[in-house]
Amino acid sequence: MERLSTKTFKNEFVTTFDGDETGNLQPRQTPGVLYSKAIPTPVKKPELLAWSDELAAVLQISKPDEKDISILGGNLTTPSMYPYAACYAGHQFGNWAGQLGDGRAITLGEWSVQGASDYELQLKGAGPTPYSRRGDGRAVLRSSVREYLMSESMFYLGIPTTRALALVTTGDQVMRDLFYDGRSAYEKGAIVMRTAPSFLRFGNFEMLAARQEVPQLEKLVLWTIGKFFPHITGANKIIQWFEDIAEKTADLMVHWIRVGFVHGVMNTDNMSILGLTIDYGPYSFLDAYDPEFTPNTTDLPGRRYAYGRQPAIGYWNLGCLASAIAPLFEDTEQLSVALEKYKTVYFAKYHVMMAGKLGLDEFRESDQELIEEVEKTLTLLKADMTIFYQLLMNLSAETTSPEDITTHFSPSFYEPHNKETLQTLTDTITHYQLRLKENKISSKASQDIMKNNNPRFILRNYLLHQAIQELDKGEQTLFLKLQEAIKNPYSATADEFFKLRPEWANDQPGSSTLSCSS
Repeated sequence: MERLSTKTFKNEFVTTFDGDETGNLQPRQTPGVLYSKAIPTPVKKPELLAWSDELAAVLQISKPDEKDISILGGNLTTPSMYPYAACYAGHQFGNWAGQLGDGRAITLGEWSVQGASDYELQLKGAGPTPYSRRGDGRAVLRSSVREYLMSESMFYLGIPTTRALALVTTGDQVMRDLFYDGRSAYEKGAIVMRTAPSFLRFGNFEMLAARQEVPQLEKLVLWTIGKFFPHITGANKIIQWFEDIAEKTADLMVHWIRVGFVHGVMNTDNMSILGLTIDYGPYSFLDAYDPEFTPNTTDLPGRRYAYGRQPAIGYWNLGCLASAIAPLFEDTEQLSVALEKYKTVYFAKYHVMMAGKLGLDEFRESDQELIEEVEKTLTLLKADMTIFYQLLMNLSAETTSPEDITTHFSPSFYEPHNKETLQTLTDTITHYQLRLKENKISSKASQDIMKNNNPRFILRNYLLHQAIQELDKGEQTLFLKLQEAIKNPYSATADEFFKLRPEWANDQPGSSTLSCSS
């Protein structure tokens, strides 16, 4: 185990690529470079609020002492660190946004782990960078708690994600306009240290293509393949690399659909080249099942990033990446073919996943009708997705009458239903029970499959809202409970939270509605 303050960091990215070495933090365009040096801006009083012992063990990092906390707060860098902000571009809500970059994230360097891959350690909220535009580069306690808990929650759900090692409060006040409606207010400042093998995004490649910096583009692509996709070799490795990214993206979308996660802002600058969930902002889990649900107020007019549209947006974003790397191909036909493969790969993975959620022995072509029926019924009922699948898991083969089926699933209902809707539920469950009888596995094996695919605990936004309110008052009880609950999402260890979202949360800002400031 090593300390942040004594470890010798690696800086392979900055020594491989061109960057702006001036350290000038003035917002500006930075053509010709992939990053800009950015020293964190000191804060008033960094104090450790949370530390992931489990992640620290993976990274082989000792629990922080006072000097390490100064690093976590941005008040100290060591000689081996080379703090920088990456330059990238992106499509935001379907429109080209041009240069974006790390506006409030500063990478300290690469942390080497004995017997494992390197990890980038990055501070989010550590002050301005050349890519902060009109922002201050800071983060508030509200958004930092959300990122810290949710990124770790996704990890324990078995979903590819960046992770959070530490959360510190800064002792500073940060001005924020939560819903961009002119009602700015001061909030407590905080910084998250997050980590991933790489924070490279689709937008890193889009930036170089847009600036027609093709030699740099090719260099970045080949370096990325060599470092993060070493299994890819041969003359056609760039197309193989794109196919690998497409498959990882399809995997990620299937996972999100499986647990009811809605990212909220799937811009291309928020799409990881490694297929990780990245940049936690106005996200949410589904409470009432609704394919058109989006938690992001900025997305409400068109619901572009709604829950049910995420797989299609994954395809659209991959199209942007394909366009970015197209200059590296004489003939882009193979790129087009590789892009179209995404749909086939996604649906193959999706059907297998849904068979798992339903406890089927395998996916058969005839099961597609059942899967569609279950989804339509859930949408009609607007049942709580998490609770519904837990009840489905415990459904007895003897529960066959309409009355018994309604009684069994009523704990997942947010509102009463009429006879027609309940008859649809009965028809669906009858169809499902008939299919279970065709299973070539035991009832216990079927239930075990469901337990592994259907979380019992999800980090609902109303719980986060309550925890943040308590932390604002100096109380950590709920925060600490949630920090433990996320570690066992498929068990009943946190059943005090196994209930419908309360009515008060339906219209509560920060619980039902969020913004990109969240």
